[in-house]
Order: sequence, then structure tokens, then C-alpha cells
Amino acid sequence: MKFENTGLDKLKADLNRLDDVMLDYGLVREGQWDYERVTYDRKFELKEGVFYLRVRGYAVEGDVDTNKAVIQLLTPLLGKYYYPHGVEYGDGENFPASLVNQCKKILDDVKNEVEKFAL
Repeated sequence: MKFENTGLDKLKADLNRLDDVMLDYGLVREGQWDYERVTYDRKFELKEGVFYLRVRGYAVEGDVDTNKAVIQLLTPLLGKYYYPHGVEYGDGENFPASLVNQCKKILDDVKNEVEKFAL
């Protein structure tokens, strides 16, 4: 599921500040990066299954490995995890309304924080 019209995909931000804000909202980058891309995930374990809120981005300046980069954020995603195949983001997935609303709130809060230092 794509979260369209969040406004996050219009923001560019410093990687280090972005890491701090994302972590404040449970979105963890860990080892999910390469020289040009980053991925922040938050895991939700519900009775309906395991879900991941994912915010991706790519470097428009600098390199991620040096921690000196400007990141252009992309449209956030919500996916359901299926063992052993991985996460599915398709339109055919059924996501609990309470989870979707919680994710929208998180994304709105993240956007409000990132806007304060967006480039």
C-alpha cells in the first residue's frame, strides 16, 4: 500500500538529522542502505500478521556511507510479511484500518518534524 499525498516525497533532508527523527518514531535504518539509498522500517506485530511501514529515500548529494548526504524521500509504503517470501505491498493486501490510521499519524508527525530542517 502506498501512502500517497503525505508530502514526504517532496522533502530533502540531511541524513544525520533524518536518522534521528526517524528513530524517534520507531523507523530504523540499521544496515538497510547502500551508497545511494536508504530504507527506514517500523515493524508492527498484530494478530492479523506482521506488517512493515517503510520510508525510502535516495542521496541527491553526497554518499550514505560517509553519513554526509542529502536524502530525497520517496512515497512511504505499508506491507505485509509472508514467511518465507518477504514483504508484499500490493493493492490486493488487506491492512487493518487501525494500523493504516496509526501509520498515517506517524508519517504526518515525521513530515512535520522533517519540514523544520528540510532543504
